Amino acid sequence: MSRSNPHADTPSEQPASQALHGYIYAELKNSEVTGQTPLAEECAVAISYNGISHTVMMATPADIEDFVAGLSLSAGIIHSIDDIYGMQVRRVGEALNVEVEISSRTFWALKSQRRQMAGTSGCGLCGVEALEQALPQLDRLRKVQLPPAEHLANLRQRINEAQQLGQRSGAVHAALFANAEGELGLCREDIGRHNALDKLIGALMRQKINTRAGFVVVTSRCSLELIHKAVRANLATLVTLSAPTGLAVEWARRHRLNLIHLPHQSPPRVYSPAPLIPEHRE
Repeated sequence: MSRSNPHADTPSEQPASQALHGYIYAELKNSEVTGQTPLAEECAVAISYNGISHTVMMATPADIEDFVAGLSLSAGIIHSIDDIYGMQVRRVGEALNVEVEISSRTFWALKSQRRQMAGTSGCGLCGVEALEQALPQLDRLRKVQLPPAEHLANLRQRINEAQQLGQRSGAVHAALFANAEGELGLCREDIGRHNALDKLIGALMRQKINTRAGFVVVTSRCSLELIHKAVRANLATLVTLSAPTGLAVEWARRHRLNLIHLPHQSPPRVYSPAPLIPEHRE
């Protein structure tokens, strides 16, 4: 902390370049006591497929190619990285514009999906088509053994060490991949928990890493949408630092996705596959 000159420029008058190094703040109790800290970034990311605008997402402007590739897969737009022929990212003012070229077969399927969604309102889930998007038909995964317990040892500490953006600014979620030996490798961070997982999925797909060996860990709670993304990405095991929802557990069990919750003070809890309850004996 440092004491500032009461006649210094207000934050709105300070050079924009200071945002790169941190934002100045003042204490509520004593406005003369100030500090400077970096904050997480976010911007609008507009995504188009074959020249047709599809969506605008708010995301942290890092690893955007991974984000768009992962989102395309987890949203069911593509089936593999081979469906993406090219990607161009350019800045437009404060936003990012991403032009994605996908295969003709994939594009026709996307246009058909858009026609089905036409007429739905902004309330979230309206009409049969919208519900089909929220509760899609997904292929069941091939069953894979759970990772050894020692692979989750000191996992929270190892995640903190791997989160470079989180160490600097906080306010971001992370998704990480641990290999078959339990070693953390890829780490992707974003203000949105869905975005962080999409970025990781995109990185795994673009680098052609076998997602069936090892596990993915997310620092957020696990809702149904994360299960959708994990199943579509052919992940074997998903580890979450916050508890999953009941529906997420049901869908993980139904689709043979290993689901583990890592509480702060308790041993890891396996929710999927469902544990076998021993019969009560008199």
